Amino acid sequence: MLVDDIEILQAPDRGILRHLLEDYMPDYLETTVDKFIFRVATDRYYTDEGLWALAEGNRIRIGMTDFLQQRSGDIAFAEIRPAGTILNVGDEVAVIETIKVNVSLSSPVSGTIVEVNPAMELSPEVINQDPYGEGWLAVIEAMDWAQDCRNLLDPQAYFDLMKRQAEEEAREL
Repeated sequence: MLVDDIEILQAPDRGILRHLLEDYMPDYLETTVDKFIFRVATDRYYTDEGLWALAEGNRIRIGMTDFLQQRSGDIAFAEIRPAGTILNVGDEVAVIETIKVNVSLSSPVSGTIVEVNPAMELSPEVINQDPYGEGWLAVIEAMDWAQDCRNLLDPQAYFDLMKRQAEEEAREL
């Protein structure tokens, strides 16, 4: 339901609710390739392989991008390295299994895993349903976020890369 569809609220109240929702929800860059819509949240950094990293102080929440989860297919199983695991950039942080592929995901940051999304154990399909929200994978206490984020893509750079890849794949079909 869109905020404009909420008839019981008076116009000034709808404006306040819209403002609150916009502050909570990230903005997206969006493109349509063939019949697929791909979104890139503008409030985080990205790896070229399709992981996102969202800074929450020195803790970095990571997850799969919309493009990567759509490209991989319906997620049946997600194995995330456990809390306490120390990672370097590029170390395997998770393995995602779908009907189509098994995907090994590399950590975008160096640090220690401090939290694993509990939904991954029983409901890994939440990655497909909400890749930028409830479908996050883990939270990493970063060793040097200022350095690690320099090696990641900003939203526009990832959007351009993702769009090129999606268009190339669509041409091959």
